[in-house]
Amino acid sequence: MSTTPPIDEVARDAAARLRAAGLRPTRQRVALVRALFGQGDRHVTAEQLYAETQALDVGVSLATVYNTLHQFTRAGLLRELAIGSGRSYFDTNTGHHHHFFYEGTGQLVDVPGELVQVASVPLPPKGTEVSGVDVIIRIKDGGC
Repeated sequence: MSTTPPIDEVARDAAARLRAAGLRPTRQRVALVRALFGQGDRHVTAEQLYAETQALDVGVSLATVYNTLHQFTRAGLLRELAIGSGRSYFDTNTGHHHHFFYEGTGQLVDVPGELVQVASVPLPPKGTEVSGVDVIIRIKDGGC
């Protein structure tokens, strides 16, 4: 017996998730939600998601993938992680946590938030407030 829900049920769940975030469930958004959230929590770049959609024969452009990922981030469905110069990952786990970043492979691994303690942060510039602290622990293979 298969544990995979029927396609129409997955599409309904994706559309409901979009509506709950205040977004209209267009065909392209539903397809991207299914690709993003159908495999549990993960970290993905726009290019990786685009390649996945091409393999699934979903008719979306790379620009649409970028724009939609940013819409999903603004709606609270994703977290964007800027790693290095111009490299952004999108995280489907929006709960409190931090990351290990493997410099050699570019892989991100979640670290539970309670395992990282930040003793203090500097005062923010006048007229602003700290909205959060994201810790990215960069690691490399011991043989590097």
